[in-house]
Amino acid sequence: MSSISTKGLGIYRIFSFPNPRIMTASPTEKIELGNQNIFFDRELSWVDFNHRVLEESFDQENPLLERLKFLCITESNLDEFFMVRVAGLLNLKNAGIEERSLNGKRTSETLAELYSKVGQFVKRQYEALDEILVELKTNKIVVVQDPSELAGDDIQFVKNYYKREVSSILTPLAIDPSHPFPHILNRTLNLGITLYSDDDKNKAKELFAIVQVPSVLPRFLQLPQNKETDVRRYFPLEEIIKLHLGDLFFGMNVKQIHTFKIVRDADISINEEQNIGDLLATMKNELKNRMWGDAVRLDVHSGAGHIKELLRGLLELEEYQVMEIPTLLSLNDLMFFHSLEKTSHLKYSYPVPKSGFAAKKSESIFSEIRKNDHLLHHPYESFKSIEDMLKIASQDPKVLAIKMTLYRTSGDSPIIQYLGEAAENGKQVTVLVELKARFDEERNIRWAKKLEDSGVHVVYGVVGLKIHCKMLLIVRREDDKLNRYVHLGTGNYNSTTARFYTDLSLFTANPEITEDVAILFNTITSSGKMPRLSKIYAAPTFLKEEFLHLIQRETDNAKNGKQARVIFKMNSLVDPDIILKLYEASQAGVKIDLIIRGICCLRPGIPGVSDRINVRSIVGRYLEHSRIYSFENGGKPDVYLASADCMPRNFLRRIEVMFPILQDKHKKRIAKILELLLRDNTQARVLESDGTYTRLTPGDDDPAVNSQIDMVDI
Repeated sequence: MSSISTKGLGIYRIFSFPNPRIMTASPTEKIELGNQNIFFDRELSWVDFNHRVLEESFDQENPLLERLKFLCITESNLDEFFMVRVAGLLNLKNAGIEERSLNGKRTSETLAELYSKVGQFVKRQYEALDEILVELKTNKIVVVQDPSELAGDDIQFVKNYYKREVSSILTPLAIDPSHPFPHILNRTLNLGITLYSDDDKNKAKELFAIVQVPSVLPRFLQLPQNKETDVRRYFPLEEIIKLHLGDLFFGMNVKQIHTFKIVRDADISINEEQNIGDLLATMKNELKNRMWGDAVRLDVHSGAGHIKELLRGLLELEEYQVMEIPTLLSLNDLMFFHSLEKTSHLKYSYPVPKSGFAAKKSESIFSEIRKNDHLLHHPYESFKSIEDMLKIASQDPKVLAIKMTLYRTSGDSPIIQYLGEAAENGKQVTVLVELKARFDEERNIRWAKKLEDSGVHVVYGVVGLKIHCKMLLIVRREDDKLNRYVHLGTGNYNSTTARFYTDLSLFTANPEITEDVAILFNTITSSGKMPRLSKIYAAPTFLKEEFLHLIQRETDNAKNGKQARVIFKMNSLVDPDIILKLYEASQAGVKIDLIIRGICCLRPGIPGVSDRINVRSIVGRYLEHSRIYSFENGGKPDVYLASADCMPRNFLRRIEVMFPILQDKHKKRIAKILELLLRDNTQARVLESDGTYTRLTPGDDDPAVNSQIDMVDI
């Protein structure tokens, strides 16, 4: 059996804040929404997830630059969390609205605990950074943070670089009655400076000024390399600017200087009913406003003192909204070092993806799909199969139409090229581009316009909903009749993320599924009422209903002595109705295994309520992104893949698709995938009843199982 790891446990348990009301849960807990003892808080659960990512930056088993990458991811995650989720809570609080979360916490209580946990989290981030910088130095990569460590040649080199590349870009901004506080851009790095003039001997007339560290320049400058050593040294841009403040503030003396960063409310809210006439133009305007939202967090160097208070007052922030940072701000900029040359020994070695299925000619690729469904497991099998399919379809004279959804796609994606070529070749091409894909809106607008210029008919979303399903439909004339071919997936059509995200996708010519997909495309583009489909289940109309039905069937089977089991793999579990239904299933005797990477509001291990429910999270070199829903069905398993997690937004505010795996060989393969994930005893963390996550390690007689590595053989 796997045992509980002590490695990393101390790192993580300090972040766990068990609720005493939860710790004393009664065996007779009522399964109802008002019972706060049976749910975890959504936002606090997310912070726990980011803690699990941070744990990886401490793990000595991970290559050094991968540990740095995990650290950078936590910073990026945290910023986005504040820009959307925390900003939303603050808006509620400021409006005097005290909503209660599933576990009974009021908005103000959740915010207080969030900022407290994040404060501790930030401290651990910088403990991880200190360890990583020391080990980078051991590997001859040095980040010079103290200017006193610069040699004579370094100082002249930095001075020349400043004059040549930096000085002309900088704009010093004084803050006084005639120069009001500027609206500093979201997430930019800035210097806050207090100064006094040479004439003011008593330093009584203090000037406050701000200099933005230009984001158009590299954050780290490589210093001249010693010919006798291969050590690479780098000096931060903000330190370069500090050394030359005399050029910016002539005749002034610096009293204090500290780096700071502002995180702002960046959620986009559009009244689509009012802006239905020009959603694209409205979205462009809203994107401009994103950089100017209200401040929700201030990161400033420790010891900033007076400057911190000046900034806090100008930004109208509470004390708890200020995070004091010991060294380098904006940790995500450190990803610069992950891309350095000659560092492959400090990174993961990724296996070359299998080809999946590939055919060079249109007749053979379509013939293969007609014979059998083809299941692909990314990144173990290449995403290129999908790109090849589109390329062949764009050139095949028998292909008459292509329809596709694009939620997020990569900047260099050939998919855009092939869709454009298909339209130029006279095919009817329709692409549903989701403008509201958070933080990818600008990219989607850019590619949508490029597609339109090629003659593609572009549909910009649906009023009130996000198009989150992943669908591709190809219509081909064969033997005087039209045949349809479909690709459905759990992940985005993005060749970049497909190398690092685990996802499953299916090629099929099954007539019932392809008919369903054709109907769904027409429903979306016509804004018609969604009908009940034959094989697939779509949100926002029927998906949640089917989930509840399938769980209830397992519950009934358990009560009748039949085989009953549920295995779900997803990113997040938040929907309260699904959670309550799972509790009822557990009470009836259904064995339930949940593999949830991120947020989990379900509390396992409650006596008499959820003691048959096990929850685990796997964080590793790949981002676990696939959604798999398996139901035992009395020994005749039903297996579904989906674009949706079990969250209210997926069920109610998005167009999502859950589709069945029909062929036994593919069901068996997915069963092996799930089995391996449930046997993982190196990357898996188990959710305990008190809200803590405990990492597993192999027992003395057990082989180590790392599902993300071992999966290559399935």
